Amino acid sequence: MASDEERRITISAIAREAGVSVPTVSRVLNGRSDVSPGTRERVEELLSRHGYRRRPASTRVSANLIDLVFNDLDSPWAVEIIRGVEEVAHASGFGTVVSAVHRHSTHMRQWLQNLRARATDGVILVASDLAPPLHAELRRLDMPVVVVDPAGVPSMDVPTIGATNWTGGRLATEYLLSLGHRRIGFIAGPTSLLCSRARLDGYRAALEASGVPVDDSLIQQGDFYHESGFAGGMALLDMDKSPTAIFASSDQMALGVYEAVRQRGLRVPNDVSVVGFDDLPEVRWSSPPLTTIRQPLAEMGLLAARTVLRLAQGEKIESPRVELATELVVRDSAAPPSL
Repeated sequence: MASDEERRITISAIAREAGVSVPTVSRVLNGRSDVSPGTRERVEELLSRHGYRRRPASTRVSANLIDLVFNDLDSPWAVEIIRGVEEVAHASGFGTVVSAVHRHSTHMRQWLQNLRARATDGVILVASDLAPPLHAELRRLDMPVVVVDPAGVPSMDVPTIGATNWTGGRLATEYLLSLGHRRIGFIAGPTSLLCSRARLDGYRAALEASGVPVDDSLIQQGDFYHESGFAGGMALLDMDKSPTAIFASSDQMALGVYEAVRQRGLRVPNDVSVVGFDDLPEVRWSSPPLTTIRQPLAEMGLLAARTVLRLAQGEKIESPRVELATELVVRDSAAPPSL
């Protein structure tokens, strides 16, 4: 029978004692070649001394469940991600457990407690920064993890699925520039999210490449939701020299701008052009139909589910960083500036 120490030892404890990172210990356990001989010998000696035994992948009992975790669920954006995950899960005979942690540590602790109490085959985290304590606990549980739209730069051994947000921001801005706009307002998403910062950088890059100075007074801070789009739109329209076009970095914020334009007695696109980002199903039915940047949300969910199931089966992932292409979808909400 194993001693208490043998049952208690974790990869994190081995890493601390060896003076290396947890991923390094994981690479030794997986027989990877990208570890120096001296480090490999030291880690293997500690693994042997403590009697650490990693459960073989073949012994994992499938629960036929995927955990899908969001910060919030009050958005059509989340529904599109769920749709993609569900397509793969259903085809594979798996169920999906959807949770919202609302960015609160207490909710995340409750979710982890629930996870420990039941089986799951893998976890998909959406718009998460995969904080070190969470990462360490999921490692301790030997849990396959994939991050969709990472908030920051995740650990190198965690696969991520995202979209070309910088390119999308550049495409939207270049389109408005091509119509003749030079004062282009921008409503940004949360600064904590990598996708938000990339979209803003794409906007800036397009202006600079066209020789149009970046005017920081034309940049408003939002949070991806309707209310902040409305507030940002009102602030831009109330400027002494208001923009002739507004690029909102989410469709929901773009629809908030629509309302700001309406309340100021103006029209889209006759007086103000508007472009969004996401291509949510609802925006083709807005009035006028919204020109936007399509990011393949359902496809991102689909690929994340396929990836986490492959990890659960012990397969290696060829590319841990995947960005799916964004594209401009032209409808009726942008036109040349009125004279």
